Amino acid sequence: MDINTWIGILIPFAGTSLGAACVFFMKKGMSLFTQRAASGFAGGVMVAASVWSLLIPALDQSEHMGKWSFIPAAVGFWVGILFLLLLDHIIPHLHQHSAQAEGPKTKLQRTTMLVLAVTLHNIPEGMAVGVVYAGWRAGNTGITLMGALALSLGIAIQNFPEGAIISMPLRSEGVRKSKSFWYGVLSGVVEPIGALLTIIAADLVVPILPYLLSFAAGAMIYVVVEELIPEMSEGKHSDVGTIFFAVGFSVMMILDVALG
Repeated sequence: MDINTWIGILIPFAGTSLGAACVFFMKKGMSLFTQRAASGFAGGVMVAASVWSLLIPALDQSEHMGKWSFIPAAVGFWVGILFLLLLDHIIPHLHQHSAQAEGPKTKLQRTTMLVLAVTLHNIPEGMAVGVVYAGWRAGNTGITLMGALALSLGIAIQNFPEGAIISMPLRSEGVRKSKSFWYGVLSGVVEPIGALLTIIAADLVVPILPYLLSFAAGAMIYVVVEELIPEMSEGKHSDVGTIFFAVGFSVMMILDVALG
């Protein structure tokens, strides 16, 4: 693969790692206000990316199907939703501010399940980056290098607070700073791995690209509705979550339209 692709798939991972590094220079944990704002911002970025960077290109690439051009986007979207639903049920994980873990019963530590929750949510983001770079590499999909870079940058921006959201609470639970940092980094490793696997799959079967684009969109929408919206709306400061959702949506939309 070329250097542009490598840079693109590593940018979001860098965002997560930099966010996790906050544990070294922030003395106090993240306030409820900040956590609500971060969840809202991440949700806004993911919804905008799902529409502008994934679903619209999927529809554009299926124009030759005429009035049936919605089929790849609709099918891929629902497969993405169901795939994340399946992962949600087979992987034990624990969301912040939740006393009860989701998925099968397990004896895993609380810290491990917190990391698994963020890791689960990072899988579709990695796939989204991989599929847009696969589209750019194909050369006939209408996806530009700058458009693919816009998605990488948008996800990296929202990954920064997410990295802090995983490392800071671990620190407050008594985990060492260095270990908290590496847990945060580990939660983001699935993104470049998912991106690489998606690029390989798309390179092998280019005609499935519209399905892969909408698949990533469905997976990200599932995460937003199932996890991020409840987190940003729970308890106090729900308004700030809504405002930052709009901020995140606007930032991702601007990046995609201006750079794409």
